[in-house]
Amino acid sequence: MHIKPQIRILAIDDSPLINEQVIIIGAFFRGGGQLDGILRSEITKDGMDATDTIIRMVRDSKYYSQIRVIMLDGVTYAGFNPVDIIKLFNGTKIPVIVFMRSCPDFESIRLALNNLSESEERWEIIRRAGKIHKILQENPVYIQFCGIDKESAIEIVRITSTHSNIPEPLRVAHLIATGVVLGESTGKA
Repeated sequence: MHIKPQIRILAIDDSPLINEQVIIIGAFFRGGGQLDGILRSEITKDGMDATDTIIRMVRDSKYYSQIRVIMLDGVTYAGFNPVDIIKLFNGTKIPVIVFMRSCPDFESIRLALNNLSESEERWEIIRRAGKIHKILQENPVYIQFCGIDKESAIEIVRITSTHSNIPEPLRVAHLIATGVVLGESTGKA
């Protein structure tokens, strides 16, 4: 699969856990260089609504027909609100790449899930995201994916990691999500 440098990506990250409702931000990017739009939604802290909310956010977006890849920062948002990447792919027909700065500690995750309702269902969603692949760069990072082959997923991560080893669309989504919540909590939006 040939990957264009200007591939349209929707990167999604969540805000800090300040309230029960957690803001998620989608940064719509051309490759790793140009922000073309912002999406916003809310999910429940430690809830089970992340997958359906993201599907709705993507499908209702004016960018829907242009998005070629959805990029997630891990598979859990708003604490332990898991994103089912297979359901996300099937619900949007857009490939999904999960990016992680470090390999998850599944033993700790499993223990933490025991404190929440529907812990087995949450664990199954996390497990179903599939094998974690290490990308060897200056600083190794990790990915999972659905609806795309490994080589293409790695190439997209490389193309979009323009200022650091973190893909620029995810870095910007994170900055916006953090800024929106911190602005709201201080009254300076």
